[in-house]
Amino acid sequence: MNQHLTTALDLAARGVPVLPLRAGKLPVPNCRACRDNACGGRPNMKAPGPCTCPRPCHAWAAATTDPAVLTSRPWWAAWADAAAVAWHPGGTGLTVVDLDHTDAVTWARATLPATRTVATTRGEHWIYRGAMASSNGVRDGVDIKSAMSYARWLGPGTGTMAPLPDTVRSLTDRKPAALARPVAVAAPAGGGECRHRTPAYLERGIAMAEQRITGARSAVHHTVYRTFLAVLAAHGRCGCLTDTHVDRLFTAAQSKGESPRHCADAWANATTALGM
Repeated sequence: MNQHLTTALDLAARGVPVLPLRAGKLPVPNCRACRDNACGGRPNMKAPGPCTCPRPCHAWAAATTDPAVLTSRPWWAAWADAAAVAWHPGGTGLTVVDLDHTDAVTWARATLPATRTVATTRGEHWIYRGAMASSNGVRDGVDIKSAMSYARWLGPGTGTMAPLPDTVRSLTDRKPAALARPVAVAAPAGGGECRHRTPAYLERGIAMAEQRITGARSAVHHTVYRTFLAVLAAHGRCGCLTDTHVDRLFTAAQSKGESPRHCADAWANATTALGM
């Protein structure tokens, strides 16, 4: 039997919802219609859609403890392609604080109560009893993986699991750092009202940008950056963009799995590229 499937069945027997991961820590679609995310499903889906399959076929929504599902015919191909096993922390009432580098681990040791820890390639997973909303980029190198998310299974870890502290819950309430904003540099040549202030013109531009981001099926980072660059090139020099417009773009990017930090970085890089 496939080694990853053996691990998955052992976890499932202990009540841990599992799913297969392919290289790059992306979920393996377990039906032909979703091969290579052709269905539009996101790697870290926050809802079963937009996959058009009869049931959610991959990412956290497919995590299961049912051995009949795990060993069914559609899943055999998924396990054959698997590079690792993932689990749904929120599905078993747990939260993983994913610490992505040594500075993040140092912060956790100084700030959070001790709990079960699992070594990762670059840092550690700290596992607490209790589920909460998931969020990426809550601070530098720190992601929260619980409800509607998945984490790579790297072993049971060491130490006694502690209750989920308010310190961790409060991390998702933190507002992202101040974001770079467009700069008004000049009035339109020849005077008169800036055409960007025409509601229909500006709204159409922002709506098209949102659609471009949410419609991306691959290279999301690149798509977000190029879209931010295009919006700033078209609308950023006359001061017509407001925080509301920028927030709409950031919300679209985050719906595709981008963290607030990645959004802020992409926006700052775009403004720099345009000399703004």
